[in-house]
Amino acid sequence: MKKLMALIAFSLAIAGGQVLAHESPAKHGGIVKSAGDMSFELVNKDGLTTIHVDDHGKAIPMAGGSGTLTVLKGAEKSEIPLTAGAGNTLVAKTGDKVGPGAKVVAAIVFPDKSAMSVRFSIK
Repeated sequence: MKKLMALIAFSLAIAGGQVLAHESPAKHGGIVKSAGDMSFELVNKDGLTTIHVDDHGKAIPMAGGSGTLTVLKGAEKSEIPLTAGAGNTLVAKTGDKVGPGAKVVAAIVFPDKSAMSVRFSIK
């Protein structure tokens, strides 16, 4: 009986942890991933890939920030620079490289020179 109760408690703890580990809703129609306390929304439109950066729903200004997008699509690997855009965004000219089936790793350097990586899968 003790083993059964321990198993139930363990299962509930795992299920509860999965419920709490959810992503923020997309504000710009993209894919949202979290890293640390930050949320990153990747939006791919008209040959540009934009990453919106938020901390608990508050936009983080990215002026002076930069980074690199590494795009893996099939056997092809591309590295594309990210530059600061308006407000809380970083922008890359990706053309048609970011599309269904691609894996994207954003290596982001914040204005204070701290860094973080975020991974996205495009479906």
